[in-house]
Amino acid sequence: MRFVLDASITLCWCFRDENQSVADQAAQLLLEAGQALCPAIWWFEVRNAMLAGIKRNRASEADVRAFLSDLPFLKIDVEGLPGDSEIFALASRHNLTFYDAAYLELARREKIALATLDRALARAAAAEGVALIGQ
Repeated sequence: MRFVLDASITLCWCFRDENQSVADQAAQLLLEAGQALCPAIWWFEVRNAMLAGIKRNRASEADVRAFLSDLPFLKIDVEGLPGDSEIFALASRHNLTFYDAAYLELARREKIALATLDRALARAAAAEGVALIGQ
């Protein structure tokens, strides 16, 4: 199964103090020969949050390095840059950040489900008819 993976799910896998069933379901999908797609912002969001996690003692640098070295073994494809107009429209319509709207735009464009822990993004996805992993 193909689905859009957002940073909140990925970070849940990295930080041991997080436990979310939606993240577990997304991980299971990937491990069962699934494929995740991510907008380009995902790459930066994940690493920025990991850096913040190190500073807040949620993970060690070694833990983060190990997690990042394992990520390439998962079927996660980072998409190129999309057009602006649809993301601006989604962000405006649902009061989302441009970053979050990029995940929604990708799921809509590819007609696949979205895996997220972000409530506002999940509400917007439901309003746009985008299926959600775990719901």
